[in-house]
Amino acid sequence: MRGPAVAAAVSADSASEVHRPGPLAATWRVLIGRPLKSSEARHGEITPIEGLPALSLDALTSVAYGPEAIVLVLGTAGVAALHLVLPITIAIVALLALLVISYRQVIDGYPHGGGAYAVSRANLGRGASQVAAASLVVDYTLTVAVSIAAGIAALTSAFPSLSGATVPLCLAELALLTVLNLRGLGETARAFLLPTFVFIVGLLAVIAIGIIHPLDPHLAQSGTSQTATVNLAPVGVLLVLKAFSAGCSALTGVEAIANGVPLFRKPRQARAKQTELLLGVLLGVMLLGLAVLVRKFHVGPRTGQTVLSQVMAYSVGRGLVYYIVSIAITVVLGLAANTSFGGLPVLASLLSRDHYLPHVFALRGDRLVFSKGIWALAAAAGVLLVVVRGNTNSLIPLFAIGVFIGFTLAQTGMVLHWRSDRPTHWRRKAALNGVGAVVTAGATVVFLFTKFTEGAWVVVVIIPLLILMFHRIRAYYGRLGEVLGLGSIPPAPHTGRVLVIVPVNGVNRLTSFVMSEALSVGDDVIALAVTFSEEADREAELERGWAAWDPGVRLVTLRSQYHSVARPILRFINAFEHREHGYDHIIVLIPVIQPDKWYQRIFHNQLDLVLSAALRDRPELAVARLPVTVEQLRGTAPRPVPGSPAPPTRT
Repeated sequence: MRGPAVAAAVSADSASEVHRPGPLAATWRVLIGRPLKSSEARHGEITPIEGLPALSLDALTSVAYGPEAIVLVLGTAGVAALHLVLPITIAIVALLALLVISYRQVIDGYPHGGGAYAVSRANLGRGASQVAAASLVVDYTLTVAVSIAAGIAALTSAFPSLSGATVPLCLAELALLTVLNLRGLGETARAFLLPTFVFIVGLLAVIAIGIIHPLDPHLAQSGTSQTATVNLAPVGVLLVLKAFSAGCSALTGVEAIANGVPLFRKPRQARAKQTELLLGVLLGVMLLGLAVLVRKFHVGPRTGQTVLSQVMAYSVGRGLVYYIVSIAITVVLGLAANTSFGGLPVLASLLSRDHYLPHVFALRGDRLVFSKGIWALAAAAGVLLVVVRGNTNSLIPLFAIGVFIGFTLAQTGMVLHWRSDRPTHWRRKAALNGVGAVVTAGATVVFLFTKFTEGAWVVVVIIPLLILMFHRIRAYYGRLGEVLGLGSIPPAPHTGRVLVIVPVNGVNRLTSFVMSEALSVGDDVIALAVTFSEEADREAELERGWAAWDPGVRLVTLRSQYHSVARPILRFINAFEHREHGYDHIIVLIPVIQPDKWYQRIFHNQLDLVLSAALRDRPELAVARLPVTVEQLRGTAPRPVPGSPAPPTRT
């Protein structure tokens, strides 16, 4: 019976390795935790509150740079233009409301995640869905890089002596986030819950105090004003549009919850919608509150001072509350990268199921997370951080373009969704999505127009390259599907004669064990022994020992002029015409001793690695490693061979 023997022969790891991992594997297991059963999936799922640190920090922390982006643009037109901060923010919050409503509808309509990609695939066709997917991949990668770079920039601003270690610090934070997410999004969310709570409560308290009773409204701010000294009247429409599109960077991350619906506990749709609503309310209140305070305190752009820092100082002074909230903002800015670690692996799993990415991205790891997507995102973000040397300013021009392309496609797709399904009040819903599509499309155009020469051209180039990659991967899977005959009934299995070739180096218990397995696998077995030209005595002793043992297997002795064991075996296999001998298949079965201690592996010659590497590209061969533990070798001993030499050392 060949089944059990084949399973044993092709096993890559012995049972002892599974239960007794080496020190590196044991350390890694401590870092990411024990493997989880499918029934324990709830352990890694998140609640609506946990959804804020897991999937919403990107959007929530945008209050640190969204209002500032508006003020910086308007400041170029003079002090008189700064009064437009509030109406522009109101327009942005109105767009935020449209997006929140739309993505809550997306969650209901497409509960398996994917967001803009899922909507585009269902309503706009394959081409639009690929654009949405490529845009989201770019946005998620940039979100990780921007968030980490911003957090480390805040740290090095507080501690200038660390500025020389910017890149190592960025990579260290990236490594920490990667490990936490490999443990599971639920654990990551719970780990980030406290700083997120301090950030939200602290900033809302600052806004409330600033509106009701500011503690230091006449504080002299440090730095130099960057507001134009001459008012440019009237303020042009283009400037307002530019300020609006710049402020729309505060809306990045709104889509992440709809992308990550499968990450929530059941009922997933209801919980995801609760988080989306909570995000919309919190972000809207923060943006409006900060805009009111910017107008109230006449805040403008200053060197060495962010707009948010100025507002906080006016509201609560530069005391304990100011520093607590500042530290919380610094921490959550760095943690905002976690939004991408929650969204991109789910998106990658959907793309792989549609054959746009390698199928490995659809596989869950030991901790029931899409670990390959996490690794890919970490690698891409790491390369980006190294290339720009952790400089946030080099990344900002690229930021938000991808996500607004996704916004536009999602809104447009939802309009077609309502027209197709025609539920109750479908016209009103379609109108809301239509307005959102027009506004986000306009913001995208302004983004590209105003930031193209600043670096946005990179995104314009990368998105088509990603789409080309999607096409190539899908085409490969299409060709492979034709070869495999997917969807059709395959021919009956063919049972042919099998030859098993086994490299041996002596008559011993290992040889006995592997011969037993080889005989259970194949119709015939050939044992190959390699000797060197100066080992004539050893060759004769081996042949005498084999004859005395008489296992019923032919021994072929290969004499080598060079001190290489692998080369003669490869030469023999290359010269062996298995078809002429009536064999349909050849299996090369390589025994591998698994010692009691992990470090004892270096005492062996690693012939299995050499042969496996040399033969893996031979389609007519099946190369199998047969792990044999020392415990297994302590079984039945072979009959002693009269006059046999000491055990050979080449094991």
